[in-house]
Amino acid sequence: MTMLPIREIQERSDRHPKPSDIKFQYGTAGFRTLGKTLDSVLFRVGVLAALRSKKLDGKTIGVMVTASHNPEPDNGVKLVDPRGEMLESSWEAHATALANAPNSVAFIAAVDEVVKATKIDLAIPARVVFARDTRPTGPQLVAALKDGLEAIKAEYRDAGVTTTPVLHYLVRTINTKGTKDSYGEDTEEGYLTKLSDAFKKLLAGKPTPPPLLIDCANGVGALMAERFKAYLGNIFNINLVNADLHTPGALNNSCGADFVKVNQKLPPSITLQPGQRACSLDGDADRLMYYYADERGQFHMLDGDKITTLVASYIVELVKAAGLDEQIKVGVIQTAYANGSSTKYLSGRLPVKCVPTGVKHLHHAAEQYDIGVYFEANGHGTVLFSPAAQELISSHKPSTALTDLKNIIDVINQTVGDALSDAFLVEAVLAHKSFSGVEWDSMYCDLPNRLVKVVVSDRNAFKTEDAERRLVSPPGLQAKVDELVRKYEGGRSFVRPSGTEDVVRVYAEAATRTEADELAFRVAGLVYDEAGGDPSQRPKEFL
Repeated sequence: MTMLPIREIQERSDRHPKPSDIKFQYGTAGFRTLGKTLDSVLFRVGVLAALRSKKLDGKTIGVMVTASHNPEPDNGVKLVDPRGEMLESSWEAHATALANAPNSVAFIAAVDEVVKATKIDLAIPARVVFARDTRPTGPQLVAALKDGLEAIKAEYRDAGVTTTPVLHYLVRTINTKGTKDSYGEDTEEGYLTKLSDAFKKLLAGKPTPPPLLIDCANGVGALMAERFKAYLGNIFNINLVNADLHTPGALNNSCGADFVKVNQKLPPSITLQPGQRACSLDGDADRLMYYYADERGQFHMLDGDKITTLVASYIVELVKAAGLDEQIKVGVIQTAYANGSSTKYLSGRLPVKCVPTGVKHLHHAAEQYDIGVYFEANGHGTVLFSPAAQELISSHKPSTALTDLKNIIDVINQTVGDALSDAFLVEAVLAHKSFSGVEWDSMYCDLPNRLVKVVVSDRNAFKTEDAERRLVSPPGLQAKVDELVRKYEGGRSFVRPSGTEDVVRVYAEAATRTEADELAFRVAGLVYDEAGGDPSQRPKEFL
């Protein structure tokens, strides 16, 4: 019987001691905190990824080193399962347990526990592919990851510096290579070719769209967008801004999708001409935020809800035009953060389901439809086509609508939210409908909304139900929120603990901007007081 290489693991583990004062938690986004504290975590994730691969008969597991839209000093790591999806949630507890073992001996005992609990055959080979974004702590963290992989004798492939969506794409293409489910060539070139070819086919015969300005958040998306230029030729022009990968501290700093969504304004580095549209990626290019300037030069944001509405409505039209509306059911998945107006607009046209925040919940719910469309309001999302729907689309009698559906299947990255792939899909729909930002925006009118962070000592004191739309703990707080909401026309507010940091998020919307702000800050004040916040430190805007 094959045994764990205990001596090798212990010797290497001793080089990566766990900081004694930190408790690590594997959440929705994997592990994510200050990059300089993650050395031991990366070593242990190397061992865990190999165990996951062995458990799944030697299928290739992905490891992405990134902290996405977080500030540059942060870093993180997440595991990717064989079809390019998030790590199965039952393994998140194993990840947390391994990361928190106080020393090498305890770590080996924890590894042994995972092997026994999940009945892993250690004789099965382990295969892992990994990549990182452009953060300065990336190279040393990858070195620790490799140490973990080598300690447990895993085969590995280094995909270098690339975007999170490319890593997810590589995981699926490696695991489906040579099968009927083949998802494409398992290289970065394969990814660039697949997406750009489908996009060019969608634009064929349409007037050339005006150039698109892309804010790359001074992150790895700039590398990928630059590479796409050569593949797109003169069919579609992209102009890149915030593509600086060398200035320390530039990543996600006053730019990128998260900056635009949270501040509801243009990055200071961007000026738009009246009528011009643009988009922002986040630091690892898995979120997308669109916006445009109206004829007065006024900024208008087109977030994930607006993208959902545009894309889902268009796909419904194509399915109907192809004569498949009886066989193919299209559905939309949203979270509580979706603007109430978007939910109302979509609910009149197709099924809409609300699930808890987090990609894994959205992705899982989208798989229940023949075609599932999900975009979080923050701009992270994709479209999933079931195998049966893909089969039907490829075998049905040919038509223009059907050809367009086939190309949408190829332009979209079904493994994960992919800002560049999503931007191509948006541009294709805008070209087909002859829409500018103005027509797109006028599909429905957003209710003014505000998102407020409240720093708390223990986010776990806040528990929710009804897809995170209602609090069950602390007791009595939800009734107070309800009482406040009733005072505002079109009012809605909810409170939920963050999955990634010790804060509670308060979302509010109402009929006017002033009322939405007031409601959000009143609820934030309630939460702060309920969580035992220090009255002398109470933020002055909390009412």
